[in-house]
Amino acid sequence: MKSVIVGLDEVGRGCIAGPVVAAAVVLDSKKPIIGLMDSKKLTQKKREQLSIIIMRQAKDWSIGRAEVREIDEINILQASLLAMKRAFDGLSICPDWVKVDGTFYPNLDVPGECIKGGDALVAEISAASIIAKVYRDEHMSIIDTLNPGYELSKHKGYPTPAHKKLLAVNGVRSIYRQTFAPVRELLA
Repeated sequence: MKSVIVGLDEVGRGCIAGPVVAAAVVLDSKKPIIGLMDSKKLTQKKREQLSIIIMRQAKDWSIGRAEVREIDEINILQASLLAMKRAFDGLSICPDWVKVDGTFYPNLDVPGECIKGGDALVAEISAASIIAKVYRDEHMSIIDTLNPGYELSKHKGYPTPAHKKLLAVNGVRSIYRQTFAPVRELLA
């Protein structure tokens, strides 16, 4: 019997700026959280509200990150898996089963499964998706204040047309993933 299940998910894989962030969440079955779903399907306000509830009511949770330099060195997939491992390693509870969103399993000593679309199907993964997204969005707003002119608090580092225009005008800074095509092309 699987008694302690942790959900793992990451956000920011498709971004051209900032870290990739993962979260690990162990929910408390005695404190169900209403409204958990894929973070991308929630409004920012609802995500922020649920994030607070998750952090208060979960048995355990943790955030892990992989930085821009690491993403450029080992590639985004490996950096995403590293961020998940760091989130898992940050837990104080030792889970005996891991549910990971997607199709790739991080390097963990605990058995588990990959679930494609798990952020919409599994409460623990949904919770991880939500707190990782809120954490990363807040982090990108801080990076925005330190790097004015890129509007990072609006697009969160995703390569929107407006973001790519601002990048071309203002130039590449250390917050950018140099191995990602829109950035690499500007550096060429």
